[in-house]
Amino acid sequence: MTRISKLTLSTAILAGTMFGGAALAADNETVDHTEVGSLSCDVGDGSGFIVGSSRELTCIFNPVEEGQADEKYVGEINRWGLDIGETHNGQMSWLVLAPTESEYSEGGLNGSYKGVSAEATFGVGLGANVMTGGSENTLALQPVSVNTQNGMNLAVGVGEINLTRVEG
Repeated sequence: MTRISKLTLSTAILAGTMFGGAALAADNETVDHTEVGSLSCDVGDGSGFIVGSSRELTCIFNPVEEGQADEKYVGEINRWGLDIGETHNGQMSWLVLAPTESEYSEGGLNGSYKGVSAEATFGVGLGANVMTGGSENTLALQPVSVNTQNGMNLAVGVGEINLTRVEG
């Protein structure tokens, strides 16, 4: 990992943790959550348009509760802010948190998640995304996701992820 990638990832994680914690606490809701599963997404190839970007997502939610089947989601990630360059073979992963285990139900990740997003790619790159939202705004995608991709890109700004469950 290059020095620039390490610095960018560290900065993104720090900013994400600060903004993510503030986003959860700003609603006067508790910041205590329990892990209900993990979400792994393949990110479509794309180019940044200086002031933003949009890329398709194909995701699998793997619940921690024994006996529950994996769920497939499709969606998009949109960014507003500085986004210059092009990326390929992107992948993102999060732990999915809910106030209690019983608050998650099948298809519960449907919805929009908003937060802070940052990444740097020079050949191979890393990024971080802080997202909260989903079903009745009770779910959090682990304060910081780590994503990887190939290409040349620099992106910092506000992010939004929209997810829709695919039946079957």
